[in-house]
Amino acid sequence: MVIDFDNIKEDCIQGFKGGRGELLTRNYVDGKCKIMMSCLRPGASSGLHGHEGNSEIVYIISGTATFNYDGITETVGQGQVHYCPEGHSHYMENNTDTDLHYLAIVPEHHVKPEV
Repeated sequence: MVIDFDNIKEDCIQGFKGGRGELLTRNYVDGKCKIMMSCLRPGASSGLHGHEGNSEIVYIISGTATFNYDGITETVGQGQVHYCPEGHSHYMENNTDTDLHYLAIVPEHHVKPEV
């Protein structure tokens, strides 16, 4: 299966999950996994959120992200991955003056079987 983000409408979200600033995102969602190609604008952040029933993998395409992961600050750069397993919490900030481009994958771990 090919997911072509160029064919998915881009959404502009202000204050994603209670954060600040602007997030541009193109999302593929099928109930089993969410795959997001996103851009966090300079000075923007996501809000603190936990992962229950899912986890999140964030691959940095370009820019530098600052993550607060379970109260620990981590810096993640181009080509690196941030992982937030089920049962943990995090938020991401773009504390730079350039756009932060990333691919995020959120697999659901407890998907109800189709009837």
